Amino acid sequence: MDKADAPETASVTMPGTVQKIIKNPHPDGPEKAEISVDGADDLYREIRIENTLQNEKGEEVALKPGAEVNVTVEAPPEAIVQKENSKKKED
Repeated sequence: MDKADAPETASVTMPGTVQKIIKNPHPDGPEKAEISVDGADDLYREIRIENTLQNEKGEEVALKPGAEVNVTVEAPPEAIVQKENSKKKED
């Protein structure tokens, strides 16, 4: 199988906003960033992630409240199925 025939990952990216930063009650525990994901169902709109990211220099950085972010969900080929009534896009 050449590279053109290799299956690709599937992904979706949605905008979000950092609502607040949550301090861990344990001194050694990581703080969390609560992110509101635009376009998600109301009951599942907020997600919390560890507030530790890396910049392009490899340095640790953190999100701040009010920051506009992109939330990406990515799945490998073996984790996806073709939806019914979906046609392959023509190049």
